[in-house]
Amino acid sequence: MPPISLFFYVTTCAILLFSRQTSSTSITTTTQRFKEAPKFYNSHTCGSNAVHVAMTLDVAYLRGSMAAILSVLQHSSCPENIIFHFLTAASKPSSAVILNRTLTTSFPYLNFQIYPFHDDTVSGLISTSIRSALDCPLNYARSYLANILPHCITKVVYLDSDLVLVDDIAKLAATPLGPDAVLAAPEYCSANFSAYFTPSFWSNPSLSLVFANRRLCYFNTGVMVIDLQRWRSGDYTTVIQEWMELQKRMRIYELGSLPPFLLVFAGRIAPVDHRWNQHGLGGDNFHGLCRDLHPGPVSLLHWSGKGKPWARLDADRPCPLDALWAPYDLLENPFALVA
Repeated sequence: MPPISLFFYVTTCAILLFSRQTSSTSITTTTQRFKEAPKFYNSHTCGSNAVHVAMTLDVAYLRGSMAAILSVLQHSSCPENIIFHFLTAASKPSSAVILNRTLTTSFPYLNFQIYPFHDDTVSGLISTSIRSALDCPLNYARSYLANILPHCITKVVYLDSDLVLVDDIAKLAATPLGPDAVLAAPEYCSANFSAYFTPSFWSNPSLSLVFANRRLCYFNTGVMVIDLQRWRSGDYTTVIQEWMELQKRMRIYELGSLPPFLLVFAGRIAPVDHRWNQHGLGGDNFHGLCRDLHPGPVSLLHWSGKGKPWARLDADRPCPLDALWAPYDLLENPFALVA
């Protein structure tokens, strides 16, 4: 059962949290079998403040998601205060059943809720990008979090599935957003910002002037702290959709769901230390070549890009940094004896 304070919160917020026990130590999906994770307990200093974490969840990236969840819990001082919100494809109800059963078996005490994301909401707005994985409708679900999550949830940490934390997520969740920022993320102002948009965008003043008087800094949407109240007040889901509709009429950007976020929020976000998104560890979007960490401390490792650590480990062609992901892998050895 969740802690009393969280249970009260959940009751008043009308959210059903799943905290289940099971005697099974593994779960069978269509292709994968996962071990049961250990239970992690709150320290004596924990209060009643919940930390809300949102992620997308599908069978294709399930192995990465399981590792990410484990890393969040393992490094949290107050793991029982963390509430996960998972968005799954509504068009695949059978997958949602598998995902729910996998979570409740591998994480019997996990506080979570699964929300169906209706693919048709965005499928007609998606333009092909440089990598097919970026064109999956679920990749756009982060733009709809404020609409999907209950309105009593005012702040959420959004995480991709191809990352692990090595620090307490409560520190990231506590990022101050200042008086008017809608979201916070690490910024990378030395990145080639213009490369995310087409020449036709930059040559059209009615479009490119959207960036007038703004500092053009790239940020990765795989790690964000979002003020959902401010997002709803500004109706930013509609603003992002409008850019996607324009993209369908005249191609103005590349790379999937990222550019609409840049169009709306670049130069207007609250900064986060780079340690919270050591991104690009998956290599580029074409070859997935090995990359090193950025200079500085590390709180979160992110295998954004084509190469995923589980795929490279399975192929016996890992990059050196993939060894840092492996300890969080809950996939059961397929050759292990089953009692």
